[in-house]
Amino acid sequence: MKSEKLKVRNLDFFYGDFQALKNINFDLKNNEASALIGPSGCGKSTFIRIINRMNDLIPSCRLTGEVLLDGEDIYSNIDVSELRTRVGMVFQKPNPFNMSVFDNVAYGRRMQGMRDKNKLIELVEQSLRKAALWDEVKDRLKKSAQSLSGGQQQRLCIARSIAMSPEIILMDEPTSALDPIATGRIEELIGELKQDFSIIIVTHSMNQAARISDRTAFFLLGDLIEYEATAAVFTNPKDKRTEDYISGRFG
Repeated sequence: MKSEKLKVRNLDFFYGDFQALKNINFDLKNNEASALIGPSGCGKSTFIRIINRMNDLIPSCRLTGEVLLDGEDIYSNIDVSELRTRVGMVFQKPNPFNMSVFDNVAYGRRMQGMRDKNKLIELVEQSLRKAALWDEVKDRLKKSAQSLSGGQQQRLCIARSIAMSPEIILMDEPTSALDPIATGRIEELIGELKQDFSIIIVTHSMNQAARISDRTAFFLLGDLIEYEATAAVFTNPKDKRTEDYISGRFG
């Protein structure tokens, strides 16, 4: 049985007076992919931003409850820079840095003090291989990352995250800006990455959630309505609201 990597207990989250998330209880096991589905504005992206403390930058934010990574509270026991090494983030729109392909992947480790050229070369190759990008860019490592296609840029951003050896990778609609072929490549990649990482993916595509996730969470108006094995959520949901959303009655 897989052990729990992440545990969220009784989480309430506020932007000023507005309560964006209400009493969320959620867990993520090692080497598991969980998909978050629900209509726009229901709290999915807010939730994953809490997991690597991106909301810290917004002064009016506050939360109660616990977010535990390997049993440690990420808001009291773990330094933010350490947390963001352990919990990577891939955004909706590919956001490679304005530098070479090689330097994009090496950037985080260089910031942490890695200077050994051979180690960096090995790290970049391994990360690009794991992101299924090496064969396409191995002769273009010194070229600007901006010269890559959208799908390649997104896989580069995944490689940049992998290079930090995270335990969890958060993905906020990573394929929404991509064409169907590039989307398929990313979905295949997520299936492979589960062997080494735990993954949470926010997606608007229920077909995508069904294809790539082990468990699916349905959010609605800040509530976590249902969180079960993906097959159960899509074929036998326990809550009428989940069934209505999946069948297209709203959202």
